[in-house]
Amino acid sequence: MSDLRQPAETKYEHELAALAAHDTAPRPPGWRLSPRAVETYILGSDKPVGGVAITPKYIGDRALVQVALATLASDRALMLVGEPGTAKSWLSEHLSAAISGTSALVVQGTAGTSEEHVKYGWNYALLLAEGPSQKALVPSPILRAMRDGRFARFEEITRTSSEIQDALISILSEKQIAVPELDQVVPAQRGFNLIATANTRDRGVNEMSAALKRRFNFITVPVVDDLEQEISIVQKREAELRGDYQVGVEPPAELAKLLVTLFQELRAGVTKDGKTKVKTPGSVLSTAEAISVLFNSGILAQHFGTGKVTADDLSRSLLGAVSKEGGDDLKAVREYCETVAKGRAGLWKEFYASAKKRLAI
Repeated sequence: MSDLRQPAETKYEHELAALAAHDTAPRPPGWRLSPRAVETYILGSDKPVGGVAITPKYIGDRALVQVALATLASDRALMLVGEPGTAKSWLSEHLSAAISGTSALVVQGTAGTSEEHVKYGWNYALLLAEGPSQKALVPSPILRAMRDGRFARFEEITRTSSEIQDALISILSEKQIAVPELDQVVPAQRGFNLIATANTRDRGVNEMSAALKRRFNFITVPVVDDLEQEISIVQKREAELRGDYQVGVEPPAELAKLLVTLFQELRAGVTKDGKTKVKTPGSVLSTAEAISVLFNSGILAQHFGTGKVTADDLSRSLLGAVSKEGGDDLKAVREYCETVAKGRAGLWKEFYASAKKRLAI
C-alpha cells in the first residue's frame, strides 16, 4: 500500500538528492542545502540538475522566497501570514524539507494546544513506575527539532492561547528548554529554527503579543491576483492531486480559466475589465479552494458524468465552496451569474445554464 499523502522530503526525494549532489554554494550550519539551492527547489528550474527536472513547488514572488531564506539563515524565526489558502503551510513544509530534511516536526495550533505540545510531556505509566527519567520524557516536535538542529513548524499560531504563545517567547529568545524534573537544560543545536503560520482571518482570536512578534520576521504571502499565474497554480496542483489520489479526469484548460476568473472577480468585487461591480461573498475563495473545486469536478465527471469535465460538473462542485457562510454567499454567486456570466460566450454560456438550474436563478 502507498501513503495517501507523502511528505515533501519523500515525494521530491530525487530532486533534493540531485540538488545536494551539485550544490557547491556555502551552506549555513545545519542546512542540507545552500540558500541558493533551496530557492531553486522551491521555485523550480528551467534546466535539469544532474539530469533531474526541478519542478516549481511555489509559484510566486522570488523576492519573498529570498527574504524567507535570509531570515531562516539568521537567528530569527519566520512568520508566514496571509489569507486562508495562500500556500503558507505548503511553503513552510517545502522550506523545512529542503533545509532540514524533514517537514514532520509540526505543532498544529488549536484552542486545545497545551504546553506539552510546545515543550515536553511525560509517559505517565513510566513516570509513576520509575519517576522522572529520559525514558519517560516525551519531547515535543520543537524540543526534538532543537536537539537535532532541525526546523520545527508551528501552524496557525494565533489559534493558541496566550500562555502557549508566551512559552514560545523564551524558546525563541534563549534557544533552550529547561526540564527542571531532570535538572537539565536542552540547548538548541545549530540548524534549529522555527517557521510559523498565521491566518489573517483569525486576527483578534488570540492576537500575538508585541514581545512574541519581535521574535519573528513577518512575511505576508499574498493572494494571487495575476490571472495566468493563478491558473498555472490551480492546474499544476489539481494534476498533482489527481496523480496522488489516482482519481478524476483532466479538466480542459478553458474550464480552469473560467473558474479562476470567476474566483478573482468575486474576490475583487469587480470584473477584470473594471466595467461591472459584483457582490463579494464572505467565503474564502482562495487558490486552494479553486484547486479543490476543479479536482472535485474531475471526480464528478469520471464517476457520475460523461467522462469529460463539463461546465455542469464545475457548477455542481462550486456550490460546496460558496455555501459555507450561508445563503448570502449563494446570493452573491447568483447575482454574478446574472450580471456577468450570462453575457459571456463559449463555456460561460454552458456554465450559466447549469448554474441557473443548480442555484435556482
